[in-house]
Amino acid sequence: STPLVLSVHSIVSFDFAVSQLPGWHTTIFPPYFVAGAVFSGFGMVLTLLIPLRTLCKLEDIVTVRHVELMCKVILATGSIVGYAYGMEFFIAWYGGNPYELAAFKNRAFGPYWWSYWWMISCNVICPHLFWFKKLRENMVFVFIVSIFVNIGMWFERFVIIVTSLHRDYLPSSWGYFRPTWVDVCTFVGSFGLFMTLFLLFMRYLPMIAISEVKGVTPQADAHHPLGGAKHGGHH
Repeated sequence: STPLVLSVHSIVSFDFAVSQLPGWHTTIFPPYFVAGAVFSGFGMVLTLLIPLRTLCKLEDIVTVRHVELMCKVILATGSIVGYAYGMEFFIAWYGGNPYELAAFKNRAFGPYWWSYWWMISCNVICPHLFWFKKLRENMVFVFIVSIFVNIGMWFERFVIIVTSLHRDYLPSSWGYFRPTWVDVCTFVGSFGLFMTLFLLFMRYLPMIAISEVKGVTPQADAHHPLGGAKHGGHH
C-alpha cells in the first residue's frame, strides 16, 4: 500500500502544483499530501476501529497497544502536516511573490478565516494531546480526537480549493462560495454510500486476517509451552 499512497497522492498534488493559481503553485505539495494522506487515513481507521472493537468484542485481538501505536503515527504525521502549514507561509513570504503572500494572508484572515483556523485546531493542536500516554490509552478520548482529525482534513481540502478559487487575479471575478442543497445532499449521501459498503464488508468478509492472527498465537511458537511439536503444533 505504501507505493500506492506515494504515487497517488504525489500525482494528485502535482495537479494543483503545476497551476499558476496563488495558493496552489508550490513545490511542497507532494510530501505535504502524502503525510496528510497517512494522517487522515489513520484517523479514519481509528474512527471505525474503536466502536467495532467494542461491538464485535475484539479487545483481545485489537489491543490497547495497537491503538496507542496508531496514535503515535497520527502524532508524527500531524507534526509533519503542521510543519507544512508553516512552510507554506514562509515560502510565500520568502519567494517575494505578492499574489502568493496575499493568497495565504487571505486564507488566515480573509472571509474564510474560520475554516482555516478549524483546520489548524483539528490537524495541528489536537494530535499533540497524544504526547500523553494516558490519553493514548483512553479509547473514548482517542475516538473523539480521531473524529476531529477527519473534520480537520476535510477543512484542509476546503481551504485549499475554495480559498484559492474565490479570489484570483481579477477582482471582478471574486465571490463567496455558499453550498447549495445539491452540494449538501451529495456530501451527506457520500456518508451513506461509504457506511453501506463498510457494513456490507463487515457482514460478508472477515474483519481480521486469520493468517496474521495465527502467526502470533502461542501455538505458533515452537519454543512456547503451548506450542511446538509436543502439542501437535506441526499438524
